[in-house]
Amino acid sequence: MSAETHREETTLAQVSAKMNWLRAGVLGANDGIVSTAGLVVGVAGATTDTTALLVAGVAGLVAGALSMAGGEYVSVSTQRDTERALLAKEARELEETPAEELAELAGFYREKGLSEATAQQVAEELTAHDALRAHAEIELGIDGEAFINPWHAAWASLISFTLGALLPLLAILLPPAGTRLPVTVGAVVLALATTGAVSARLGSAPPLPAVLRNVGVGLLAMGLTFAVGTLVGGAL
Repeated sequence: MSAETHREETTLAQVSAKMNWLRAGVLGANDGIVSTAGLVVGVAGATTDTTALLVAGVAGLVAGALSMAGGEYVSVSTQRDTERALLAKEARELEETPAEELAELAGFYREKGLSEATAQQVAEELTAHDALRAHAEIELGIDGEAFINPWHAAWASLISFTLGALLPLLAILLPPAGTRLPVTVGAVVLALATTGAVSARLGSAPPLPAVLRNVGVGLLAMGLTFAVGTLVGGAL
């Protein structure tokens, strides 16, 4: 493998990683918008007290952000530990049974459509260059040089959720009591339309279905929680 080819692969891996982080950030912001909007609109259905709305919104923001961050940290840590264990197992097999591993690698390339001779040549060249990486990529689907840092994932989720949650929180608190709900609904619809369009663009998908799904879910969440808040508030 030439140095130029290696640089191209590294660049592609870096771009892919950045796109994944950006997509995760958009989805985290989306979660913050929907969950906090549902919470504050539900409370608004029961009371117009600004203090109650502030306490509920801030509590929901903090709890949601910490939950997202903690869940992301645990999930990524578990994935990374699993990948490292698989790589360690593969490294032992390469050391103990190199001939069998070479034949196995060639077999994977035959399954992809290469001829016997070409598959054997590719397997031998990749093994000579970096046997563990070759097996990790084709056999395990792991890029041994691109482990995700669980702390980076946790912070990204915490920050994106917080930024998303701030919008409905501010929208319900800042306007006069009589216009709180329409302002909040309008702000949330615009924000969800934006995150839906961005997520669709990142995935090279048509934006309209994503926008409609996003907005529809947000409106449903706010409608249901407002109804529940109204019923509970009227019963108290």
